[in-house]
Amino acid sequence: MLEFFKKLDRRWIFLLMGLAVALPILTEAKFPESAGSLSLATFNEIENLKEGDKVLLAFDFDPGSEGELGPMATAFVRHCAEKKLKMYFMCLWPVGDRMIEENITKVIKADFPNLVYGEDYVNLGFKAGNEGVIKVIISDMVQLYTTDSAGTAINSIPMMTDIDTIRKMDLVINVSAGYPGTKEWVQFAVTRYPQDIRLVAGCTGVQAPLLYPYIPEQLPGLLAAIKGAAEYEKLVLDKYGHRDENGKIDEKGKYVEGQRRMGPQAVAHVLMVLLILAGNIIYFSERRRGATQ
Repeated sequence: MLEFFKKLDRRWIFLLMGLAVALPILTEAKFPESAGSLSLATFNEIENLKEGDKVLLAFDFDPGSEGELGPMATAFVRHCAEKKLKMYFMCLWPVGDRMIEENITKVIKADFPNLVYGEDYVNLGFKAGNEGVIKVIISDMVQLYTTDSAGTAINSIPMMTDIDTIRKMDLVINVSAGYPGTKEWVQFAVTRYPQDIRLVAGCTGVQAPLLYPYIPEQLPGLLAAIKGAAEYEKLVLDKYGHRDENGKIDEKGKYVEGQRRMGPQAVAHVLMVLLILAGNIIYFSERRRGATQ
């Protein structure tokens, strides 16, 4: 048996990995999720807000990282809409405006048509300048944002009448794929005004270790990669149920995308662990055999 595995063509391993990824995708397999402390803290930060509280949603990612960040962005928007919070969208990435519009269309316009643009939510769009934008809007927001993403004058938008700085926000939610992103929001906003600005975030897996040192003081809640998105989805679904475009319960809709995407990852990880164990068993068996000869 050991000789068989030693001489096994690596293409069989590639095939196994391909099947481990493909089968959960084709069957839309989902596995039970249990929310960790960071996902629960993120959920509670939003859940503890009151109807009408102001939330800034900064979507600093692009289609390249949508696989990890798209589901959590969708869940954030849905959670805020369910809580009837005032949503202020913005982005520091040029393509971030596209991510904002996609979520407004598929969540707010589809499932919450009673929400009115300019009164319940507004898209301020993209502004160039990276962390420089954050430095400005923490003290004078209207200096930089004179119009929304569609060119409408800010002073004509009802929900912007009393907003002159993001320090008026009750919570900042950042979905980040890198620079500029959560680290810059922590350094140039939260660190400067820790009593006024409260921040939670979702980020890619490679970015998460860079943000852990800010937990829990500057960053009380963090969703890391698709696992964090799946856990947060579970919390939102447990609280508010499932919806499809008709407002009906839907177990396979857009609000479980993170849990679906966790399926291939979970199966592939299990296969990797089994292959590592098998490789070590073969290695130590060969060493033992050599020692006895």
